Amino acid sequence: MIRGSVVLLLPLVSEIWQVYVLIGLLQAGSAACTPTFQAVIPDIVTDDSAYTRALSASQVASTMESLLSPVLAGVALAFLSFDRLFLGTSVGFLLSALLVLSTRVPNARPSGHTKARDKAAAGIRTFLTTPRLRGIMALNLTVAAAGSIVVVNTVNYVRDELGGSQSDVAWMLAASGTGTLLAALLLPRVLDRIAARTVMITGAAVLAAATAAAATVIAAGLVGWTGTAVIWTATGVGMALIITPTGKVLRASVGRNAIPEVFAAQFSLSHLAWLITYPIAGRLGTIAGFPLTWTVLAALAAAGAAGALALWPRHDAQETTSTPVAVARNTPKNLVKAA
Repeated sequence: MIRGSVVLLLPLVSEIWQVYVLIGLLQAGSAACTPTFQAVIPDIVTDDSAYTRALSASQVASTMESLLSPVLAGVALAFLSFDRLFLGTSVGFLLSALLVLSTRVPNARPSGHTKARDKAAAGIRTFLTTPRLRGIMALNLTVAAAGSIVVVNTVNYVRDELGGSQSDVAWMLAASGTGTLLAALLLPRVLDRIAARTVMITGAAVLAAATAAAATVIAAGLVGWTGTAVIWTATGVGMALIITPTGKVLRASVGRNAIPEVFAAQFSLSHLAWLITYPIAGRLGTIAGFPLTWTVLAALAAAGAAGALALWPRHDAQETTSTPVAVARNTPKNLVKAA
């Protein structure tokens, strides 16, 4: 409802600072809705294999939304004014809210903490004290470093370096989205056979290689449509290999009543990484140009991948256990394995 209200205010904007305020409010609504939605999935889909497929379906839906929304908006603007388009978007949020109100989440368990501050602290504390989750924190940096090149720099890179049009920008963004979509569709079968750590570390290696390739290409002056499309597609694949299995790892790391806390912590910590890399891609890109900026981001992506390797033990105990972390630390090893 907050986001729907913000969209209604967009036609009234007359100053750039108003855009920043409204986007801040929009993202605040997203910060409440998105991790809650992610934490609800384990309550609805309790079977491990089905949960993996639910994560894939969620990623596919999100990617399709990213790919189709600009196209649908462009088509709508051929028949509607911006004001009416914003009104229609607000109605969409309202219908979404009504659908949410009409549902009941089965098997939901309340948190062990009553205060919001305690819940947030508990989630972050779990990340800091759990090896595999510390690895995910490092992977968040890799995703943000590679993703910032695509999200922040694609418009200027395609139009200024490649001499493309706004339509070409959309197609290049679609290349990244296609990579994400294809990887998400294939991941359920892969995760049935290969551990999540292996898949996610592979994704980090793909992103580190993609960002290094981007930095090398721009520094050497070898910019071209085909090479850029390949790098952007590889970036989409790498991001899917990390983001899609993350929910599986989070669910396996805590007890049922702590799932909302750890998903909220992941949302906050992942956006902390974006808070670091977005200004680098934008501000440094404006001041120093793409070669230096992408080299810095490539170094951050590589650092995140190396950090994940170091922080997330290869023989991490019970990647699919549902034993609460606090209990597991005080339980004899043989009982933990039995559980």
